[in-house]
Amino acid sequence: MAAAREYNLKSPMVPDGYYYAVPLFGAALLVGWLTSPAWAVPILLLAAFCLWFFRDPERAVPETPGAIVSPGDGKVTDVSPYTLEGERRTRISIFLNVFDVHVNRSPIAGIIRDVRYQRGKFLNAMAANSADENEQNIVTVDGEGQTVIFKQIAGLIARRIVFNHKVGDQVARGQRVGLIKFGSRVDVVVDAGAKISVKIGDRVIAGQPIGLSGNTGNTGGLPHLHFHLCTCSEPVDCGTLPVTFRNTDANPEGLQARRGYSALPFRTE
Repeated sequence: MAAAREYNLKSPMVPDGYYYAVPLFGAALLVGWLTSPAWAVPILLLAAFCLWFFRDPERAVPETPGAIVSPGDGKVTDVSPYTLEGERRTRISIFLNVFDVHVNRSPIAGIIRDVRYQRGKFLNAMAANSADENEQNIVTVDGEGQTVIFKQIAGLIARRIVFNHKVGDQVARGQRVGLIKFGSRVDVVVDAGAKISVKIGDRVIAGQPIGLSGNTGNTGGLPHLHFHLCTCSEPVDCGTLPVTFRNTDANPEGLQARRGYSALPFRTE
């Protein structure tokens, strides 16, 4: 994995494009001078392709609480149940061909809890087993009441994964976090309760919504109330079991009005 570095957000491409293109332009000039300009044309085209490949366009990222966005441009090749460490989740796989933008973005806003680089094979990224066997970078982000894992997976051509953040960093939804060079795949593993808004065959772009967390909770800006709920002959403070009710789930006054129950708020958030 390449060393960490921040991209220039005002640049139309990542610096890597210049690293490849400038030497190629130099080689084209040398070949054209030593032989014939016609021989320089293929090299010039390759240099131009590198500049285009490493383009880094701005993207409109939704501000919807709990939104999960695509970490990359490409085609959705799989949406299926996935078991991770004994927990049921949903996995969304996106294949990036050589014509897609390869800058990767964070699927959610939150804190990076884990970054793990896994050595492996360089199978075709379209293959089902590439998600487990290929070389990849696995990132876990916690935020907005959910944990999302996304993988930068190398492919048959892609041999270079760049990730420019570390554990403990705060990232925004849709923020640039890295790059996979020359064809690849990204997987997004979300909670089983998340509402997925894409299907196999869909084309997506980085920063575009692909799902919504099932734990969005209170989206109306009202406080969450926490109560002790207990059974008593009179509505007195006899509760020992903390139960949380959101403002959309129950009416505290209605609970207290029910005979034999006491609803006692003890904190809000």
